Amino acid sequence: MASLSLKHIYKVYDNGFKAVNDFTMDINDKEFIVFVGPSGCGKSTTLRMIAGLEEITAGELLIGDRVVNKYAPKDRDIAMVFQSYALYPHMTVYDNIAYSLRINKVPCLVYDEEHNVVLDENGEPKVEIRKLTAQEIDDRVQEAAVSLNIVEYLDRKPKALSGGQRQRVALGRAIVRHPKVFLLDEPLSNLDAKLRGSMRSEITKLHQRLQTTFIYVTHDQVEAMTMGTRIVVMKDGFVQQIDTPKNIYNYPANKFVAGFIGTPQMNFYNAAYEVVEDQVYLKMSFGKIKLLKDFLPKIKDRVIVPGKMVCVGIRPENIHLYNESMNPNEVSVLDARVSVVEALGSETIVYANLDMENEDGMDSLTEVRIKMLSNFDVKVGDIVKVAFDLTRIQLFDIDTEEAVIQRIPEKFSNDGTISNGVLTIFDSAVLLPPAIINQSHEGKVAVNVLTSAVHLNGPFEGTITKKEVVDQENLYWIKSGKDTVFLKTPLDVELKGKVTYDINLAEMKLTGKDYEIPRINLVTSLDCTAELVTKEKLVFRNDTMTFDVPFDIAQTLFNTKGKKLLKTNLQVIFNTNNEGENTFVAEVLDVKDYGNDKYAYVKYNNTMFYVKDKGYHVRDSVKVNLDLNQALIIDKDLNIILTGTEPKRL
Repeated sequence: MASLSLKHIYKVYDNGFKAVNDFTMDINDKEFIVFVGPSGCGKSTTLRMIAGLEEITAGELLIGDRVVNKYAPKDRDIAMVFQSYALYPHMTVYDNIAYSLRINKVPCLVYDEEHNVVLDENGEPKVEIRKLTAQEIDDRVQEAAVSLNIVEYLDRKPKALSGGQRQRVALGRAIVRHPKVFLLDEPLSNLDAKLRGSMRSEITKLHQRLQTTFIYVTHDQVEAMTMGTRIVVMKDGFVQQIDTPKNIYNYPANKFVAGFIGTPQMNFYNAAYEVVEDQVYLKMSFGKIKLLKDFLPKIKDRVIVPGKMVCVGIRPENIHLYNESMNPNEVSVLDARVSVVEALGSETIVYANLDMENEDGMDSLTEVRIKMLSNFDVKVGDIVKVAFDLTRIQLFDIDTEEAVIQRIPEKFSNDGTISNGVLTIFDSAVLLPPAIINQSHEGKVAVNVLTSAVHLNGPFEGTITKKEVVDQENLYWIKSGKDTVFLKTPLDVELKGKVTYDINLAEMKLTGKDYEIPRINLVTSLDCTAELVTKEKLVFRNDTMTFDVPFDIAQTLFNTKGKKLLKTNLQVIFNTNNEGENTFVAEVLDVKDYGNDKYAYVKYNNTMFYVKDKGYHVRDSVKVNLDLNQALIIDKDLNIILTGTEPKRL
């Protein structure tokens, strides 16, 4: 049993093609993880890198607490089941399952004469590497055969088995090794639909019995949704979203994920924002629907500009034939002409045209797919009233295709005013620090706030109106005047009624008529190259300075790049507030006073950045810390992360 950690994993081939880009994920022990995506998305390549069948170009792969990048497949304690069963045709089922146990030594617990487990000097069970006895092999084969219901086939050859039975034999061959991790590469793709359905449940039950980590690759979204505890959706080598099946379905990160997951595919329509008094509408070529006010606080940056285009998404199961019992505040009703009816037994898929003026054909831009129960009598040519469930609307940016309605708002914007050094926003007035007063003008200002900058207790007041539990945190909606503010707290912090809160003003961005005051950001970067000073000492060098590289980081870099590291252009991204053994000198250009905190704006060579102020003055020479243990190191030539973690802003 083991956890896995994939840290900035890349696969770049000799021709420069990136098959996998910056794959980062922690997999917990006993999880069932599913990689899903279209052909060529990099899911099988990632699985093969975990197995050791593909070399990792950059990044670290940990199984348990061991970095296994350089381990041979046989030394990683994993078992893999392939799309093709890869059974030995001349061997019986029994011999196919037992073969790997006969030829390999395996870790075994040591028992005393009374069959008690022997402990080592640390009190841990003692393990020896040896070949299994014939009886031990038979016990494992029989146990696997019983769990997979193939006992009666043990004496048969593979040619006498059906596809499903062969796949179970392949699973049995993996089970008997008692691996830490099971890897399954599209194991059901060669089976017919009925057999795939039964084998899905068989593999799920197997995971529940074995209580081992499973990583499963498929292009079939049904397999992904029904089997995985978490799903990794991939496209063109990039991870699009990692989440539970429920969250992937309800809160897709972008238009691709929304369209890939769900059958039939989500309906997409281009629309323009339209604002009438205080109500926002989404105006499409065939009509318009309301945007519920509950969504407005979570609109990305709360930017709703009349006429601005946006992509509207709604799933076929969230569109219904209208009836008068529906809540008129939660549906928008449009007329449609039925063009195709697909009766599937328990449910019916209806294709209809929302462009009532077009009787000749159906444009994909006006087509609507509706998934309904089969007790509705609908025929081709019928004019029906379809009700869009407004509580299930999704919005996507026209250009980036990213979700516009945020599940967890990272930041939000509101309008305020500045007068006599006081910012009025969120129905409160706050005295501005000198850093903002010196850069701002009186009048209206747009304020962009990071959710992470909102904390309990402070000069702002509001009332809790809603609470969501998102990713093991509380997300509170605080009503302050006409505005909504978001506050994240640990699960054990319960809030009700009126609360006070504070906002770190250094993490706000203010935009006035002819100026912008950016957030303070303590993250900066330096360009450098690597140089081997001695056999055991690596340094980074730029135009004026040399920095010592810790041995473990140097080892990781050489394991990734080899001697090519010494000819690679590197970039180090770090937080200037971290303590580190390496330092360099910068000149203070300005000091920003934010009240409780001050920040010095400094210059090193041609790079300007912020550091935490320690009583500095303009033109002072100050020491800046560079902690490589908390930095991100990037290969600028290939644009890949070699090692490290993303530093925090402050």
